[in-house]
Amino acid sequence: MVWDDMSIPRRMVKKAVQRGRSEQRGDAYSLPYVEPLSDARTKLADFFNTLLDKGSAQRGMDAQRSSGHPTGRRRMVASAGRAVRWAVLPYVAALIGLAGCSLGADESPVLVIVNGKPVTQNEFEYRWSELPASVQARYKSEGGRRKFLDDLISRELLLQEARRLGLDRTPRAIERLERVKEQLALDELMKAAVTSQVAFTKEELDGYYALHQAELHAADQMRAAHILVKSEEQARDLKRQLDLGAEFSKLALRFSLDQATKYRGGDLGPYRPGWVEPAVDTALLALKPGMVSEPVETASGFHLVKLIGREPEGAAEVAAVRERLRQELYAEKERQQFETLLSRLRGTAAIRMADASRFVTEDAGPPPVAPAP
Repeated sequence: MVWDDMSIPRRMVKKAVQRGRSEQRGDAYSLPYVEPLSDARTKLADFFNTLLDKGSAQRGMDAQRSSGHPTGRRRMVASAGRAVRWAVLPYVAALIGLAGCSLGADESPVLVIVNGKPVTQNEFEYRWSELPASVQARYKSEGGRRKFLDDLISRELLLQEARRLGLDRTPRAIERLERVKEQLALDELMKAAVTSQVAFTKEELDGYYALHQAELHAADQMRAAHILVKSEEQARDLKRQLDLGAEFSKLALRFSLDQATKYRGGDLGPYRPGWVEPAVDTALLALKPGMVSEPVETASGFHLVKLIGREPEGAAEVAAVRERLRQELYAEKERQQFETLLSRLRGTAAIRMADASRFVTEDAGPPPVAPAP
């Protein structure tokens, strides 16, 4: 912001004096960053010194009219002068001491000032990031981030009104604030003593995947083909021909007993484990794309099964299942870490049930046993 006349500092100082009065009432505020003209240092310094003296004098006269005691008048005059000086001091620093400086890396630009309270870019971005994706999408379709800024202004106005009415200092508000502080403390403890301590190795994760192999297989979508014949001897003969380079689709068309697939070269189409007999599933899951199994016996006869490839949709579903299983393992580790923490705390705590506890323990059964460390 570049100031090109002296009327803007006058308006700014007036607001600063008003904030000085607000500060004596206990209101909290912070001042925005101001970038002045670098060649106005001396002139602006004199300008502010004059205003400070005038402000102090005016506050002193107001104090004299409101106090009948000489000592009280002197104290209020001094207090008023200090309040004005402290209120304007940030602007003096911005206009004189920081003239010509650029915005620091740890400072955030001010987007709007609402009754003296700045809303910064950092605050805007933080509150925007806290919105659920669905709410962000709605804003983007109904005015975008400018609409969100308007809503932040409305929120700040409502918050200032609530504070003006003292609603943030009611017994109910204070009690609720204590509950929030307790929950925040518990959240921080969970992060420090539980979440940050959870870890598992790749071997543990692979072992967890192995325990839930059926879920992974159910999500795997493959493309497969087969040749169905009556005897194992014929199946092995066809397998030898395939190993020597024979074409799978031609052998299927000529020899397969499955009328539904032989005219497609044995192609089963998109295939998921569980659609046919378990023995075929087992053989397919052991194959790599392009490979043909050894003869697989079922009630229908003997199958030669070929894995043509895995569908992209199936790969995405398998990846989603693997991620869900990883999160399940993480949650289990987190639960174990929490139980260890709670067991340690209970083991070292002095807990004595008071007489009044009978009102909440009657008919409740035996007390819970702390988990073993």
